[in-house]
Amino acid sequence: MPRGLIYFADPMCSWCWGFSKVIQKVQDKFSAQLPIRIMMGGLYAGASKALDPSAKEDLKEHWQDVAILSGAEFDFRFFDREEFVYNTEPACRAIVLVQQHEPASTLAFLRQLQQAFYCENNDITDPEVLGEEALKFGFNPDKFSKLFKQSELIAETQKHFAITKHVEVTGFPTLFAVDDTGQHTITSGYQPEDKIYEHIQGWLNESIAREAESSTNK
Repeated sequence: MPRGLIYFADPMCSWCWGFSKVIQKVQDKFSAQLPIRIMMGGLYAGASKALDPSAKEDLKEHWQDVAILSGAEFDFRFFDREEFVYNTEPACRAIVLVQQHEPASTLAFLRQLQQAFYCENNDITDPEVLGEEALKFGFNPDKFSKLFKQSELIAETQKHFAITKHVEVTGFPTLFAVDDTGQHTITSGYQPEDKIYEHIQGWLNESIAREAESSTNK
């Protein structure tokens, strides 16, 4: 397996929003040596029940914790919404769509959806809103809508969720480093950038050393 990073996230995961600046800096710093593959986690994919007052309160506490620890901004007017169904599948599907057609823009589009949801109180469970956000990345709204409904895209999104489950990722954000010897967990949950840099660089040094030793022994 080529050396790289795999980032498991969900656009409607508040800790992933808190981690968004960190993962962007990781991409800026390490992408030449460690390209990042983004996998959608499907945090609440397929949810059909509207948030009740108790669920809203729990969610609000999470947002407050993320804001304190990471400095991420939130628009708490979200909690004035009535009958909101926290289904993360549509936003995940939109990310997979962009990944298929404009792979270099995947991380930026993920951040755009997070910004729209958490800072601007836009409903990114709505395909029309997702199309409006994709327009900022050059996608024609009609083309986006057509692609978004395709069964192949829905299946590919479900494949992301299945892979996430298969490798036993149970929380987001999660970042793996991978090479020919397998996978290594850089983080499972939010960590500040200095810790992430340290973990990645340490693993990278070991991976390069293993590769050199393997070549010598051939």
